[in-house]
Amino acid sequence: MSERMDMIFIPAEAGYIKVYVFGFLRDSAWGQAYAEYNGLTVVVKGYNRKKTIIRALTKLHESLLKIKKDS
Repeated sequence: MSERMDMIFIPAEAGYIKVYVFGFLRDSAWGQAYAEYNGLTVVVKGYNRKKTIIRALTKLHESLLKIKKDS
């Protein structure tokens, strides 16, 4: 069984935000979204593809804000 993978590249100031989405082959199937930016990667699992992508981007944003605040 092959697994579906989608890649989304979002341009940003210092490169690209890369989002890799695995799974979600049918309704009610698990999937994962990996969001990566400048070496920082977050992973989110879920059932709903769109909500999972949004949660991954939100989690990445929060991580970047935390790193910026600590610096």
